[in-house]
Amino acid sequence: MIGMSETTEPVENEVDVVLATPEEWRVFLERYGELYVKVRADDEELVDLLDEDQLEVLDRGGRVELWLGEAPAREEALAASEERLGVRFPPSLRGFFLASDGWTHLDDRVDAVHSCDRVLWMRDSEAGRRVTEIYDSIPGNEDDVQLFRRSIVLTRGEDFWLLDPTDVGPDGEWAAYEFAPKYGDPTKYPSFSALFRSGYESMEEDEDEDEDEDEDMD
Repeated sequence: MIGMSETTEPVENEVDVVLATPEEWRVFLERYGELYVKVRADDEELVDLLDEDQLEVLDRGGRVELWLGEAPAREEALAASEERLGVRFPPSLRGFFLASDGWTHLDDRVDAVHSCDRVLWMRDSEAGRRVTEIYDSIPGNEDDVQLFRRSIVLTRGEDFWLLDPTDVGPDGEWAAYEFAPKYGDPTKYPSFSALFRSGYESMEEDEDEDEDEDEDMD
């Protein structure tokens, strides 16, 4: 639904332990991949991701460690992307790219995080321009439109992950937003790290619910 919206802020992300270094990101992304395989991936996706031995381990309730990201970005590629956009990326985004230059396993409405060389200003992306024009045509969306025009977009898919370089915290992190055009309310996070971690926390909640259901059936 498109119309006037208010930016919402998730309470659980008010205090954020920022993932800033490539080493911190790699540890987190390895845990993310393990949990994604356990909780999110459907049977068809699992067959594509895992070999027979890994599938058997997963069926027995064992742990499957799998790197679902990309190779790390080279510092030269990261610097070239920053020069192209005229900014220096915030620490958590730089650390992410230096651990994994993109990511393709998120949720149903976000297909992937771009590699650093594909990050764009939202105003320069085809999907971003289209959404901005639609929102600009409807009174009451002025704040959202301004956010779109000044932000970079990090993802492809139905929903957008945005970073606002004009809203910088004391740690150098830019405000991050998850924006679903279908619903119209950008959700604000204190950093890219917090935005990415929200997906992990959502998977943890689903895992707990699955475990509770299994206990109820016993």
